[in-house]
Amino acid sequence: MFSTLITFLHRAIMQGIPLLYGSTGEILTEKSGNLNLGIPGIMYIGGMSGVIGAFIYENSLASPEDANGFLAVFIPLICCMLGSLLAGLIYCFLTVTLRANQNVTGLALTTFGTGFGNFFGGSLIKITGADVPSVALTTTSNFFRTTLPGAESTGWFGKLFLSYGFLAYAAIIIAILCSYFLNRTRGGLHLRAVGESPATADAAGINVERSKYLATCIGSVIAGLGGLYYVMDYACGVWSNDGFGDRGWLAIALVIFAIWRPNLGILGSIVFGGLYIVYLYVPGALRTQELYKMIPYLVTIIVLVLVSVRKKKENQGPASLGLSYFREER
Repeated sequence: MFSTLITFLHRAIMQGIPLLYGSTGEILTEKSGNLNLGIPGIMYIGGMSGVIGAFIYENSLASPEDANGFLAVFIPLICCMLGSLLAGLIYCFLTVTLRANQNVTGLALTTFGTGFGNFFGGSLIKITGADVPSVALTTTSNFFRTTLPGAESTGWFGKLFLSYGFLAYAAIIIAILCSYFLNRTRGGLHLRAVGESPATADAAGINVERSKYLATCIGSVIAGLGGLYYVMDYACGVWSNDGFGDRGWLAIALVIFAIWRPNLGILGSIVFGGLYIVYLYVPGALRTQELYKMIPYLVTIIVLVLVSVRKKKENQGPASLGLSYFREER
């Protein structure tokens, strides 16, 4: 029983890491007043960009033994960040500069990102001539999945706390840093001011457009890392079209569950990860697994209702969330 519980928690954490990346990036974005529903697509773009970088690097090697650990990690990582940054810039240009509708832009970006991932994923599959519809990047993945010392020799403690790749620990560190930035720094105060009332922030001398650009682009890069983690660590370097499922939407739901607090997102990601796979531990649940996968969304709805009923300002989203700022109307 204890062994099953440790295994369940371990898998829940691994399931939750992509959600933590996505929710942290979206929280940072939403604090600026931008509602980026393109997070699922950005995670696809980030994951596929990293896959392309890893694919090019692996094919440049004479043999897997020639792989350099630094390059095997750096190339996919920088490709992922650049791809995600470009997606964030596209979103900002449309919604901040051109003042397009944020909901429509985000949904269009999700559709584009999914198509981007599936198109290039299918192209790589054709290049490799694989018998199965997937691309395997085992050599690169092994470097991403390197665990901490003692992961296998310290029993349940090692499995629960030490047996993850560096991107898993980076997700927690990034969430903590984002929480500190938003609540303990002048820059975080300015960003929250922009999200609450951009006109007031503008009158106080804060550059609203720059704040929105920076928050959204950095948030997009963070979310894109979630896609890279899923492919390189969780999926062991195997890319399959539509393999992400609804994890991008779960990340957005996690934002509400965490009441726009990145530090609460850490716990929430583990809860969501556990709820997402709980059907595997319930006898006879495989045939109704989709019903079990609805549980995180139901929990989010309950939290949203409770937060709305209590009406505590600190548990609400930014007042100007989803609204374009027109300086001429100030």
